[in-house]
Amino acid sequence: MQCREVLAGAVAVIAATVGAGTPAWAASTLTIGGSGKTFASSAVQCATNPSGKSAPMVQAGLFNPKPTTTAVVSLNGTVYGASVTAAEPVADVWLAVGSNKVVVALSKKVADAYTFNVIAGMCNLPDTSGNWFSPDGTLEYAASGKSYATVTPGCALNGRTGLTQPYVNLFDNGGFLLNVSVNGVPLTQLSATRPHTPVFLSGGMNVISAANGSLSTDYYVRDGGNGTCTLP
Repeated sequence: MQCREVLAGAVAVIAATVGAGTPAWAASTLTIGGSGKTFASSAVQCATNPSGKSAPMVQAGLFNPKPTTTAVVSLNGTVYGASVTAAEPVADVWLAVGSNKVVVALSKKVADAYTFNVIAGMCNLPDTSGNWFSPDGTLEYAASGKSYATVTPGCALNGRTGLTQPYVNLFDNGGFLLNVSVNGVPLTQLSATRPHTPVFLSGGMNVISAANGSLSTDYYVRDGGNGTCTLP
């Protein structure tokens, strides 16, 4: 069935139905199945798996389900965990390296399929052992000394998603030209004319990088929790 992408602001109802303890980055950009009754994450995310390691994962389940609706989630042809229901509409699906096919089947005739490709090592966390912290512990400086970031996330409205999300501030420490990415996705460029930027965090582990061409790349790792937060 044909799928379509929906931005978070248009599917806030899903965030409201996700049970406690389920990573709420399901409330980020989603793909809605052709049936209009199921969804899956639009992109693979890195999150902490039950073994405590960072691993590739998507979420899939029921979109605006009726009280009696149930569905079976399968990964690469194998049933994955318990059925999703109106009470528990979201399944966390941990992916393997290579091509993955996630299917949410409401019946033998109605099923939506979603495909994801996982590159080897995509969720390997970078070595940040050379980074150091300010005396009060509020700032983390990269080993290169070219950038630094706040340690404890704040909470603010992300204009791109329409959600309140945790964020940290990243600073250029000397007017270097730094290409900033989050989880491998380019975000912005820092320089003497733009010395800092907020970096919003999705659910699970987030890798922030600041590359000064081929000379050096600074890394910071931040846990985005469930990907949402509440303004004070």
